[in-house]
Amino acid sequence: MDEELRSLTERLRRESGGSPEGTVLYERLTATADQDELAGVLTESGQPLWARELAAFRLGLAGDRRAFEALVLLLNHRDPPRCASAAHALARLGDPRTARAAAALATNELRVAYALHPVRLLVELRAPESVPALITTLRRRLRPHDPHRRVALACVEGLGALGDGRARPVLNDALAHPVLAEAAVHALARIPRQR
Repeated sequence: MDEELRSLTERLRRESGGSPEGTVLYERLTATADQDELAGVLTESGQPLWARELAAFRLGLAGDRRAFEALVLLLNHRDPPRCASAAHALARLGDPRTARAAAALATNELRVAYALHPVRLLVELRAPESVPALITTLRRRLRPHDPHRRVALACVEGLGALGDGRARPVLNDALAHPVLAEAAVHALARIPRQR
């Protein structure tokens, strides 16, 4: 079993509350192979968040694009485990809209506190939107007293992993920030020198 799926199912089993109705729904959603049944959970009114998350995650892993909107909403959730599971499923979904949505979430200053998983997803996707979005997000995090250092660090590390020369200027700027300096040195070392 996929480690992320195992972690998600354990967490959602607890969230289902142990009521008879919750247990029946949880067991049904974990056992079914019917993608239409899973997609129905995403559109039926009154479904609990945990059930929607489980259905969207399973559809995402199966490559069913009906999960896209639900997964993007979960990617921007205040609960980090929901964001992580959504990012995992989105990376496997194969929907061409994913990188654009992740870039929009990563660069949204009103939701920057929740940008960590969109940033990591952009690195995993290696899409054309990835480097510009990470540069924009990191540049904003280099302001004095910015409280979102984890997001900044994820951008630095991600830009190093992507190895794109366009990141060199912002990574050089990150060298002046003690929290980011060591990671920026490593990231710069991973970017091939232009000849």
